[in-house]
Amino acid sequence: MADITLISGSTLGSAEYVAEHLAEKLIFAGFSTEVLHGPKLSELILKGLWLVVTSTHGAGELPDNLQPLLEHIEQQQPDLSQVRFGAVGLGSSEYDIFCGGIKLIERQLTRKGAKRIGEILEIDVIQHQIPEDLAEVWLMDWINLL
Repeated sequence: MADITLISGSTLGSAEYVAEHLAEKLIFAGFSTEVLHGPKLSELILKGLWLVVTSTHGAGELPDNLQPLLEHIEQQQPDLSQVRFGAVGLGSSEYDIFCGGIKLIERQLTRKGAKRIGEILEIDVIQHQIPEDLAEVWLMDWINLL
């Protein structure tokens, strides 16, 4: 079992790149990781540490590869009280619903009992063209909260 399971949702690949970059930094810091790109609920261990990294698609929605996870959580109502998680969202401030995807998944996880560690990192890809850099700085603070 991985110390930290990274869950990414991405339409064009940016969130996947951020998740993989953060996994490398976590390994360097001594954690074991597993990176899952758009997993199903049945593929997740419903306890431990998760780090969710997702972009926002359309009008504040999750990317297509992460939408099934949200649907499974809504339908199956799992007990996530043994899950602690961090949340990183990518979005564009040019849209009305900035980083809506990560806010949506954060609400669903906490409704099912998961506990968020630290603040949600919202990365504006208009201002930060290399989102991995900002996410790496956030990660160092997040690790200190574990």
